[in-house]
Amino acid sequence: MTKFPYLRQDFLASIVVFLVAVPLCIGVAVASGVPAELGLITGIVGGLVTGLMRGSSLQVSGPAAGMTVLVFEAVSQFGVAALGVIVLMAGLLQLAMGFLGIGRWFRAISVSVVEGMLCGIGLVIIAGQIYAAAGLKAPETGIGKIAGLPGAFTDALGSTEALTSLAIGAGAIAVIALWKKLPKAVQSVPGALAAVVLATLATLAFNLPVATVEVEGLLGVIQPPGTEALSQLASPAIWGTIIAFALIASAESLFSAAAVDRLHDGPRTQYNKEMIAQGAGNTVCGLLGALPMTAVIVRSSANVSAGAKTKASRVLHGVWLLLFAAAMPWALALIPLPALAGILVHAGWKLIPFRQVVALWRAHKGEALILVVTAVSIVAVNMFEGVLIGLALSVVKTAWEASHVKLEVIDKGAGPIQAYLSGNATFLRLPKILDSLESLPQDRPVELDLSGLHHLDHACRTALESWAERHSATGTEPVKVTEPEPSPEAEKVTAA
Repeated sequence: MTKFPYLRQDFLASIVVFLVAVPLCIGVAVASGVPAELGLITGIVGGLVTGLMRGSSLQVSGPAAGMTVLVFEAVSQFGVAALGVIVLMAGLLQLAMGFLGIGRWFRAISVSVVEGMLCGIGLVIIAGQIYAAAGLKAPETGIGKIAGLPGAFTDALGSTEALTSLAIGAGAIAVIALWKKLPKAVQSVPGALAAVVLATLATLAFNLPVATVEVEGLLGVIQPPGTEALSQLASPAIWGTIIAFALIASAESLFSAAAVDRLHDGPRTQYNKEMIAQGAGNTVCGLLGALPMTAVIVRSSANVSAGAKTKASRVLHGVWLLLFAAAMPWALALIPLPALAGILVHAGWKLIPFRQVVALWRAHKGEALILVVTAVSIVAVNMFEGVLIGLALSVVKTAWEASHVKLEVIDKGAGPIQAYLSGNATFLRLPKILDSLESLPQDRPVELDLSGLHHLDHACRTALESWAERHSATGTEPVKVTEPEPSPEAEKVTAA
């Protein structure tokens, strides 16, 4: 026992994580438009492959609700057969980024963009899964899903089967929401699992006319990338999806790692090693034709809360998933699809950062705007382009703030006019600087003091020199310029 001092704690935690993972693995797969077993395969790989590797010892990987929208779009565009190729190449990209030490740079991504991404994904998941809960076909676009909801409810009201299906989905959401108010002993069973079990029992007991999960068997769904699927790599379109998979899965995993680190006092995450672990897992998932994996905060926080001490808990949860998928595939066929839809509606709701938006709006309105624009862009366009729009906005905002410059003009009525520039003079603020300088009296000498500048870019320097020449061209005394003082870093370089 001294070799495994925490075996009891890790064993009990692995059972809890397994019970949390089962409904989510199946629900994410169904919502992604692929067989339910592919979600279990990704969960198994997350436990047995990524779980064994170094990086973040307590976070748990598997199929994530945050990737559902992107996977569904990819399957719709390229087909299920191409999913393995996309995930495989995304995994190899993650491995390359990990070995090149890029993992830690993901911490530099604006939190507003990440929150906006999760918010947009949450909105699309909720809208799409409401259709699934009612047993109706959802429109393909995010805006179409939201705009079509009133019509979908009208259609559901006219159909007994749709209303029954919707009631099962609503019941699943109610169970999950109310589960936390029950005694602690009852809460040892995860709310999502309880919702699935109760929905399944109700469907069987009353012989309700609702759709259930289609089962093909674990070996029947494994589809390694074939020659035809690999040939799609010649298409530039598929590479945009591959890059999106790699970047978004990596960002979600590494942000999850940072969140999990705040939940425990154990070893901190080694970001590049975690990136390599995620890449290895996705490479294996790709070879098996399964869903992409990320670290999942729901499972990870359940792991920590259940008392896990080492990575043994997440490895064991993969073993339990494998045994369940191999020994009890018949159990999947009993699960009502609207119950899974209800679980995902609840998961999507949890992705929307209501409190963060309010807090950001009070403290940083610009950041709140980036969050909202990112979310709306994901709903209006698609996941990848929505995130790119958010990142572009974030860069523009940062550049604009970094180029803050102040021009103070002192005119005592006689003698030279004194102009003081301070801050960061970049091309972004050049029009404002020149407008102010060109408005100075042409027949008066000017002293331009640049010593307060932290940064003066080439465009600004050239423009200021040109203005000084023009101002002196009419016979006025030449502009006297006080240069900015060199930074300590520049002095060190010069000394060297």
